[in-house]
Amino acid sequence: MSTSSQELQANWTRSDQYHNAHLIPEDPILSTALQNSDDAGLDRIAVSQSQGKLLHLFARSVQAKRILEVGTLGGYSTIWLARAVPQDGEVVTLELEEEHVKVASKNFALAGLSEKIKIIVGPAAQSLETLRPSFDLAFIDADKQSNAIYYQHAKRLVRSGGIIIIDNVVRQGLVADTSRTDERIEGVRALLRAMKGDEEVDATTVATVGEKGYDGLIFAVRK
Repeated sequence: MSTSSQELQANWTRSDQYHNAHLIPEDPILSTALQNSDDAGLDRIAVSQSQGKLLHLFARSVQAKRILEVGTLGGYSTIWLARAVPQDGEVVTLELEEEHVKVASKNFALAGLSEKIKIIVGPAAQSLETLRPSFDLAFIDADKQSNAIYYQHAKRLVRSGGIIIIDNVVRQGLVADTSRTDERIEGVRALLRAMKGDEEVDATTVATVGEKGYDGLIFAVRK
């Protein structure tokens, strides 16, 4: 018996919500941050609750003190990451859109994390040129067409033993369907070509399903 895409999505969402209810306590600050983004008309493309918690745990697992984020949006994932670094740690987050920066700044203040987060405004590829190596973790979640560029910079900026996480790399399995193409899909394919045979990292793709649908991330360790 075939299952419709709507039924699949309902099942994935229900599963996420069930597990989250047991493993992730309700957080009024994060809920308000999402509501502030909605109220400002930002696209609903932030990581899910479970994905945010996963980023937080990744950061804690490598005892990250400095984190690089490419793509701030309303700052939901940034808050998860900033909560993982010590008091003297820092998250540097790059964002192009001034409206996104405005909303994110409001959310960082709400979370009491403004002093731990530095926002750099402008095209990420240009902002990355100004940064020096010193990061323990990089999270890339911005325009997919530039993924390969962001990856090369992240590889330069993340320490040996640090990790690079790149979001939205499965895209409902369409990246692997050679009959399908668009700018985002081609951006992921360019990234994969750039990573193929790269001896400076050890990486894998982890496909995910949940309230955000069917997608996935690349997890890479800098050698």
